[in-house]
Amino acid sequence: MVDASVGGKLGVDFEGFKNHIGVFQEPLAVFIDAIYLETLEKQELRSGFAEIIKHNLIADSDAWQEMKKKGIADFDWVETIKHSIAIKADVTTQDPTEKGLRKILNFGHTLGHAVESYFLPIQGKKLLHGEAIAIGMIVESWLACERSYIKASELKEITNYILKIYGKVNISPDQVKAIVPLTLQDKKNESNVVLFSLLEKIGKANYNIEISENEMYDAMYYYISL
Repeated sequence: MVDASVGGKLGVDFEGFKNHIGVFQEPLAVFIDAIYLETLEKQELRSGFAEIIKHNLIADSDAWQEMKKKGIADFDWVETIKHSIAIKADVTTQDPTEKGLRKILNFGHTLGHAVESYFLPIQGKKLLHGEAIAIGMIVESWLACERSYIKASELKEITNYILKIYGKVNISPDQVKAIVPLTLQDKKNESNVVLFSLLEKIGKANYNIEISENEMYDAMYYYISL
């Protein structure tokens, strides 16, 4: 409702990698009714909620300040969906084919997609998209803190809130060694350079930030040490 429904990007997984084939094609119309959320299992609802967290972190600091006081059961979904859609629609209208600004919507998705891709073929271990992106937002917030974009206290707030909603996925150091190289398949890369979208501050994101392999390993080790 708040992510794939907006902006006309259609992607499919291919050969074990996320969203490797796709097109930009706006639909004639999108109909959203929050009543359908009542049909979802808690895990699916929680998965979609990750994109709402992302939108607030990259574009609305006031909404983030309110969000971190609430649990997932405390939201008015109609108003929350409207707010989240408005953020994404504003970005995608300005940059419909992801030449620049739209890349900020990939916060949490570079390492997040790598985590998701790693677990895709493992029987019984598959993560839902939002569960993987939740991990991605934690580790990419760590990178933003390392670059002095956000404060250590803000990293702690983000980490604690996401862990409260999603819990922690057990990832071993050996799995990290397999996950990090998967970022080389990320669609934002240029000339084999892995480019990230990071928080510039709470409520604002930047993009095309080059991150080294060692930094990615350190970010993942931050997560597994929590």
